[in-house]
Amino acid sequence: MSLRASAVLSRAPLACFVVMGMLWGTLAALLPDLQARFGLGDGMLGVMLLLTSVSGVVVMLAAPLAAGWLGAAALPMAAVAMGLAFATPALAGGVAGFALAMLAIGAASGFIDVMMNARVSTIEAAQARPLMNLNHGAYSFAYAGGAALTGLARGAGVGPGTILVLAGSVAVLLAAVSLERGAAIGADRRGAVARGGGTLGAVTLLGGTVILVAYFAESAVEAWSALHIERTLGGSPAQGALGPAMLGLTMGIGRLAGQGLAARIAPGRMMRAGLMLAAAGAAVAVLAPAPAVAWAGFAVLGLGVSVVAPCAMALVGAAAPEARAAAIARASAVAYAGFFIGPPLLGGVSDLAGLRAAFAVVVVILVAALPLIGLLVRRAAR
Repeated sequence: MSLRASAVLSRAPLACFVVMGMLWGTLAALLPDLQARFGLGDGMLGVMLLLTSVSGVVVMLAAPLAAGWLGAAALPMAAVAMGLAFATPALAGGVAGFALAMLAIGAASGFIDVMMNARVSTIEAAQARPLMNLNHGAYSFAYAGGAALTGLARGAGVGPGTILVLAGSVAVLLAAVSLERGAAIGADRRGAVARGGGTLGAVTLLGGTVILVAYFAESAVEAWSALHIERTLGGSPAQGALGPAMLGLTMGIGRLAGQGLAARIAPGRMMRAGLMLAAAGAAVAVLAPAPAVAWAGFAVLGLGVSVVAPCAMALVGAAAPEARAAAIARASAVAYAGFFIGPPLLGGVSDLAGLRAAFAVVVVILVAALPLIGLLVRRAAR
């Protein structure tokens, strides 16, 4: 199936992936401004990012309950919620208000994450077509676009509040594209999760842990690459924004390539190669003497990590045909621990030893995760 046909088939969740990517790319490029605006140190910024994970996981665990009765309204509601939530930091008058805004962003992100991934998995099962890499690729390209455009806006002197409101408005408009007639998210059959027993539990735990590592690496670049380029390497705001933009661009390229390769290469091989390539990219960022070298490192990291989460998510969804929403929600909740661990860990390391040391931690974790791939593939095949 061509990319165009796959995009048409998954139009509704694809729009939600675009919304989520655009908004997170915008926020990532704005973090230096937001950090300065609210007077936050690296450690406290890590805590603020941690709040998005806390509310995101809570909502994720409850989201499958809404999958059945929301039906076709689930995706557009999620897109609107994202647009509104990401505009809330513009209204924050202090640190407490910013904390509440980050909680709202996390809750909206957790809801849309489960709904759009479960919908893609449902379409994949109905059509017997791989679609996960394409949809995650759309997220990455939208992320890159949001970060790059935000960098240009920052360079032109546009304030973070104005940028966030504009991005949120675009997200609300895109919600109309996500509406499907008679769409099904993939509501779980009663008792299906219990019947899955230990096998399903192991697949969701292993799949979620593998995705956790991928999200950990992504979040490290999203949260800290602009700061690393601007502060450690002396780059300008526009140069700083190119850090997360390069990540998003190469992740999108990698996922489009992964969409075609998914039918030819075993997911285990793709994920192992991806983790090793991502570790190499993170190492380049650690050693970078100038912004251009750091961009190259973040680009390689994005290319490598791009296929890890979609392949793992597809394995989880395929292993739980009667409990797809719950399985994906559980794996996603485990994966979001990457955002629990990442911001405070890397923020603390940065406070103590600088951002080079923080990205060195990313290298170690990517390499340490390699043995988990074989375990996941074996469990999913049972």
